[in-house]
Amino acid sequence: MNDDVIELQTQLAFHEHTIAELNTVLINQQQQIDRLRLEIKLLHEKCGALEDRADVGAAPMHERPPHY
Repeated sequence: MNDDVIELQTQLAFHEHTIAELNTVLINQQQQIDRLRLEIKLLHEKCGALEDRADVGAAPMHERPPHY
């Protein structure tokens, strides 16, 4: 009986350690996802600004250039 309790305590300690490690990995992944989302948002805004600048004075995309 005593050996069974020790075995259960050992398994519990192992599981608690594993859960703590998984929690750390999950937190790190969420932080990375948050950083990537912010980077994508900033890139999207930058691309929009570049498109706005390119549209000023530029010929529409569907028109042929004058050398055709």
